[in-house]
Amino acid sequence: MSSKVTMQWTGGMSFDAEVNGHHLIMDLDVASGGQDSGPRPKPLLLAALSGCSGMDVVSILEKMRVENYKFHVDMEADSTSEHPIVYHTIRMNFHFTGENVPADKVIKAVTLSTEKYCGVGAMLKRAANIIVRIYINNEDVTP
Repeated sequence: MSSKVTMQWTGGMSFDAEVNGHHLIMDLDVASGGQDSGPRPKPLLLAALSGCSGMDVVSILEKMRVENYKFHVDMEADSTSEHPIVYHTIRMNFHFTGENVPADKVIKAVTLSTEKYCGVGAMLKRAANIIVRIYINNEDVTP
């Protein structure tokens, strides 16, 4: 299975990427010469990672029949100072809220995603240290 993205320069530092029929505008901030009309490319890697893992976790928890919870992922990354500037550390914080959210199942779902299923994470692990934390109702339950 292959993936294809078509990107069109739209002037200045702005680009329109077509991904599976969906358009995504990328640009730089004004201080860097852009118009701030879209996100920067590198943080989109964090969005891809959180989306990939988030979809895994929701799917796994559904199979485990876990219901009635809310979930979000906070991401933060630290960059090198030398060119090429890359992320050397990525922190993924998985936050779950709800009554009677089963910690064992949440931990298993997050672990399966981050260690086995998420292809974006597998690729990024080759370049960066990915640190995963899991919170249920603001309590750290990371094993």
